Amino acid sequence: MASAVGVKEEPAETLDFENRIIELCQEQPDGITDAIIMKDLPLCSPQQRVTCINKLLSTGKIDLLRSGNKLIYKLKDADAASQAKGGDHQEKVVYQIIKEANNKGIWIRDIRYKSNLLLTQVNKILKNLESKKLIKAVKSVAASKKKVYMLYDLEPAQSVTGGAWYSDQDFESEFVEVLNQQCFKFLEQKAAIARDTKNDPMAQRNASFTPLQEIWKFISELGISKVQLTKEDIETILNTLIFDGKLECTIVASAGGQEILGDLSCTEL
Repeated sequence: MASAVGVKEEPAETLDFENRIIELCQEQPDGITDAIIMKDLPLCSPQQRVTCINKLLSTGKIDLLRSGNKLIYKLKDADAASQAKGGDHQEKVVYQIIKEANNKGIWIRDIRYKSNLLLTQVNKILKNLESKKLIKAVKSVAASKKKVYMLYDLEPAQSVTGGAWYSDQDFESEFVEVLNQQCFKFLEQKAAIARDTKNDPMAQRNASFTPLQEIWKFISELGISKVQLTKEDIETILNTLIFDGKLECTIVASAGGQEILGDLSCTEL
């Protein structure tokens, strides 16, 4: 007697549980814990829950990540899934951890902690992802001997590279000094012009103040910087002059509501 061979079908109840877990992940994009799943699916036995989660992990529908001292499940990022295509589950977990660090990057120690993998495993995965040009290692000015990892096409944050004041991790002290001198000279001239007027002292004082926008424009037009400086960069320079007692900063009401920086008592360089 011939026996019929058929494809084993999953119980409808199991499929319902899987769909509900996916829905929970969609409702809570930051991730869900086992406790959340158990509370939402009280009729799902521990064995069924494990079966459903393993099925969703193996089919690439959800990711397993560490958050603090808890394990969480998150809906698989379609972007990450396609970019890390061909990699195993551990590789995808590491890729996702690095992606979440954005352009600030993440140290290998933190990758190990979040992925719960051995150092040898993490090193192997990182080399593999680097070879695929999915991630890159960037030296951080915060710790010269340490590297942070981020997605390959991201521009590192200033907190990582040091911004305009660093070149190959070396602090450009001469460049900063030149900017200090130019900013001070510009404001010193403005103060001298104000003092030469026949206005009363208060009017002279007010005339010596210069908007940050104007100082930034002056420095930019000098063409002394190889990189494009932002107003925040110039404000950093002005703050050093303020701390040296050469400038004073005040906020003056204006139509634009912008901050005004002025030279009140210049000292000789």
